[in-house]
Amino acid sequence: MAKTITSQNIEEEVLKSEKPILLDFWATWCGPCMRQGPIVEALAEEGYNVGKIDVDQEMGLAQQFKVMSIPTLLIFKGGQEVHRLVGLTSKEDLKKLLDE
Repeated sequence: MAKTITSQNIEEEVLKSEKPILLDFWATWCGPCMRQGPIVEALAEEGYNVGKIDVDQEMGLAQQFKVMSIPTLLIFKGGQEVHRLVGLTSKEDLKKLLDE
């Protein structure tokens, strides 16, 4: 299951993570986010490091990472953002980016 990322745990879970991590910025009212969610959860079930950030609960994080529309998916490696995808993204595309 994807981890819930908050301003309290982002440092430990994302910025200090040894493994690449996929962050999904989403909201309950966002239709495309509801379609992206199961893809993100499937990656978590396959063992990928995945976190979800509800932009309504964590507006500060959405602002910090300059998320302007959702779903926005960020991939971090070594505490740095290396990829940013806006809109619905396939599982295969996400796996390629996480595995590189």
